[in-house]
Amino acid sequence: MKFNNPEDIIQLTPLWQGERFPDGRPKVPDRTLERIRKVKLEEAWFPLFNQKYNHQFEGDFRTTHPGHQLVGRAVTAVMVPSRPDVHMAMLNYGRDVEGRHGFFNQWVIETLVEGDVLVVDMCDKIIDGTYVGGNLSTAIKARTKTGGAVVWGGIRDLEQIVEIPDYQVYYRGVDPSPIGEVMMTGMNVPCRVGKAICMPGDVVLGTITGVLFIPAHLAEKVAEIGEKQQVKDAFGFERLEQGIYTSSQVDALIWSREVMDDFLEWFKVSPAAADFQHLEWSEEIEKSRNVGTWDFTGLS
Repeated sequence: MKFNNPEDIIQLTPLWQGERFPDGRPKVPDRTLERIRKVKLEEAWFPLFNQKYNHQFEGDFRTTHPGHQLVGRAVTAVMVPSRPDVHMAMLNYGRDVEGRHGFFNQWVIETLVEGDVLVVDMCDKIIDGTYVGGNLSTAIKARTKTGGAVVWGGIRDLEQIVEIPDYQVYYRGVDPSPIGEVMMTGMNVPCRVGKAICMPGDVVLGTITGVLFIPAHLAEKVAEIGEKQQVKDAFGFERLEQGIYTSSQVDALIWSREVMDDFLEWFKVSPAAADFQHLEWSEEIEKSRNVGTWDFTGLS
């Protein structure tokens, strides 16, 4: 087997039609990452749910920098409990054949580039499962600039990590022990994170709610739908506070003609919509013209 094999990555992400990194990962454009950075996690989750991507969210984490958002392209690693014969085979192959240095976790961190987020399945190991500490977190920040890590396992040196600015780690627990008794079975392969699955190149969206892994080929659509939902929510909250509409009217998946027309006028002039003037509403307008009453299957 090869670690970080471009052919495998391309084979596993066939729906991505855009630019790729040299390692084969989908390279979601920076402008799309910036759009996703502005949406709420639930706004990004809903279009994935509609497409039957039901295992993209995990919320059972601690964070090193509470309230700090994490957005970037996933680099994945899968670690399993160590077995001596396989451990040495993996270690020797990486060092002797691929020219890698240090331990498995260092191999992955040395591949990171700007805009990446490290995503690791540490099989929920905390004692002897501390994937990053102060030194490696500093290396991650230096390489990714705005990134961080999602670790389904442990970390160490928390007092040092919390001093790193503009950085975030989602993790399961803390222990002073160094990493040990584990081995890497894959780099940039499908990665289980609790109840979720992350693929190399997925867009990672981490908020106070948890972490969402957005498939690269859906990232642009998620950004658009998320922005639309955000501006619709701003309109809906305002009208609810004013007592103009009921919650069932605002929550409808398809707005009535009355609500849609009111929204379009509000959209032209409201400061809350100023950053969303690039959005186009013809599909929503057409749907509103074809409903005689409200669709009561909306979201709260």
